[in-house]
Amino acid sequence: MCSSDLLAPALAAAAPPQRVEIAFELARNGSAVAEVSQRLEHDGRSYRLQETWRGKGIYALRGEAVRTSAGAVVADGLRPAIYEDRRSGRDALQASFDPASKAPTLQRQDRLSFLWTFAFAPPKDLVSVGVNDGKHVATYAYQPAGRERLKTPAGEFDTLKLVKRRNDPQERATELWLAADRGNLPVKLVIVEKDGTRIEQVAVRIAAP
Repeated sequence: MCSSDLLAPALAAAAPPQRVEIAFELARNGSAVAEVSQRLEHDGRSYRLQETWRGKGIYALRGEAVRTSAGAVVADGLRPAIYEDRRSGRDALQASFDPASKAPTLQRQDRLSFLWTFAFAPPKDLVSVGVNDGKHVATYAYQPAGRERLKTPAGEFDTLKLVKRRNDPQERATELWLAADRGNLPVKLVIVEKDGTRIEQVAVRIAAP
């Protein structure tokens, strides 16, 4: 039996459910603009993520957006192999990752995997994350900001809060809450843009067999 065979059951025990779907409401300055669904499937060795974005009201005119990420589950998170971003009226974006790369796991993330890699391996200190969106690679720094009891339409959770470090107060602010008592599922995301626009993505339903 190889070491990865021994590792997989331990990872599965500490990781999110092998199949889970989270429905979110996306709001802009307090007004709902979209319904977002994220579905994860993994077996402790490989994973597949899919996110579907559907606008509400006038935002429905923008059509649908679907992002997918697939790759390996490793001891320190998710290692994507392929990422795709398809949106109505736009050319599809795609990013491929070299499976033989020696780059640290957190330095080879995509726009979908990097939030979920924290669910598999929550950071204990400040970490640097490289995120590929199919066009560019951006680097962010996240750090734990303590525990918080959080109420959402999907339930009340004991959460670990993560905050993106900003070198300039004018930079976009990002905060993420992981439900520590539900396999570290991401249940809330808040982004505050440079102009003060507040974007909130909050879980309204969690379905896990």
